[in-house]
Amino acid sequence: MTKVAPRIKLNNGEEMPVLGLGTWKSYESEAYQATRDAIDIGYRHIDTAFVYENEQEVGKAIREKIAEGVIKREELFVTTKLGGIHHDPEIVERAFRLSLSNLGLDYIDLYLMHLPIGQKFHNDNNVHGTLELTDVDYLDTWREMEKLVDLGLTRSIGLSNFNASQTLRVLQNCRIKPVVNQVECHPAFQQQQLREHAQQHGLVICAYCPLARPQPARHWPPFLYDERAQQLAKKYGRTTAQICLRYLIQIGVVPLPKSSNKARIAENFNVFDFELQEEDMVAMEKYHTGVRTVPFSGMSGHKYYPFHDQF
Repeated sequence: MTKVAPRIKLNNGEEMPVLGLGTWKSYESEAYQATRDAIDIGYRHIDTAFVYENEQEVGKAIREKIAEGVIKREELFVTTKLGGIHHDPEIVERAFRLSLSNLGLDYIDLYLMHLPIGQKFHNDNNVHGTLELTDVDYLDTWREMEKLVDLGLTRSIGLSNFNASQTLRVLQNCRIKPVVNQVECHPAFQQQQLREHAQQHGLVICAYCPLARPQPARHWPPFLYDERAQQLAKKYGRTTAQICLRYLIQIGVVPLPKSSNKARIAENFNVFDFELQEEDMVAMEKYHTGVRTVPFSGMSGHKYYPFHDQF
């Protein structure tokens, strides 16, 4: 029997596996094969986005695995995201339906607003948009996302790259609460205050870049390469990446490691049969630098830029 990840209950009663496959920068055939491999290994949580330009390939892999009898649709938790070019309220539903069509599914489990900042819409093929930023209020965008839940098109909606005050503004003005905030989070950027704020308001933090986009040639980040990390890995008979992912799970974060290598995808999933001791959790905390890997610096002048705030 295939081993699967434990699940965490969201504030609307839905359940989400505590580890998922990230697909950012997994292109076309790579995303297709990674999704197939991940499902075979036991992943039941797949994360994509309109701007990743791989929804079609991810969806094809999912549909094939359902057709092969490996999984049922209801066993999977599929996330995709509203792109910045689709923030205008009148195009939110159409944008969602485009993603749904790309994936070839009947519904999405979780639909996120990828950023609080909108970009000027030219056409759907201009996936990444330009730095022609708009002043569309993310609350107006959120109200349109709520309607997608009403229509049964998505089970849950949530945020990505929102700071605490922006999250609170949504919570104070929403009809349907966001269930998660997906943000950068790893041992070098632990998001402690944002995590505490999310927990206080019933949101789960999902972590993109949970391994901080490793650069082996530079032996970076230290929490994967330095002597302390190697000693921890040796103590538990694991890799440093597995130690990192286990750390995130134990602090209540849902990591979304990206890989297209089947052995690495399997390695990243094999983190549910051990637990880090308290002193080793403390050791991991010492890696915090407060430096982001993905600062979205090109948007830093916008009024809704989320990262000027401390958290």
